[in-house]
Amino acid sequence: MKPKTDHELLWNMIKDIRFGMLTHRHADGTLHSHPLITQDKSLGDDGLLHFFVSRQTELGQRLRLDGNVNIAYVDPSKDVYVSLAAHATVKEDAALKKRLFNALDKAWFPGGVDDPNLELVQVQIRHAEYWNAKESKLTQLLKIATAAAMHQQAHVGEHRELHVGERQP
Repeated sequence: MKPKTDHELLWNMIKDIRFGMLTHRHADGTLHSHPLITQDKSLGDDGLLHFFVSRQTELGQRLRLDGNVNIAYVDPSKDVYVSLAAHATVKEDAALKKRLFNALDKAWFPGGVDDPNLELVQVQIRHAEYWNAKESKLTQLLKIATAAAMHQQAHVGEHRELHVGERQP
């Protein structure tokens, strides 16, 4: 079934990608990235995603100081690349933690949903963009080789910006 909205299109691209790489700014200005598991089972119209992080790391502290983040999802086997510019906040929402927590999360938080090290990060998507090379690897290679031989720019796959989490005028 073809996605009806940008939210559905985005979710269809990222739902099977286990880890998103969340990038934030460190205190010294450098960028740091962390592989985090997306906890959500769908992407609602609000454009929110959720992740669990450990209080033993400084990630939650950094996000409290500067919540501007980027999350990258990559599925190289399908040539799908997604970049989300977003704003992250640390939430103390016990009901939401309980709803999102699953058995695999116990590998990182053995105390379960009440583990004192468990922090919930909520990410509000502000801008979404993707690259999706739907053609086979052979077709991509032929397009690239043809473009190079003809001194033209190669056009492989699809690139779009999506309206997810953005306020519409």
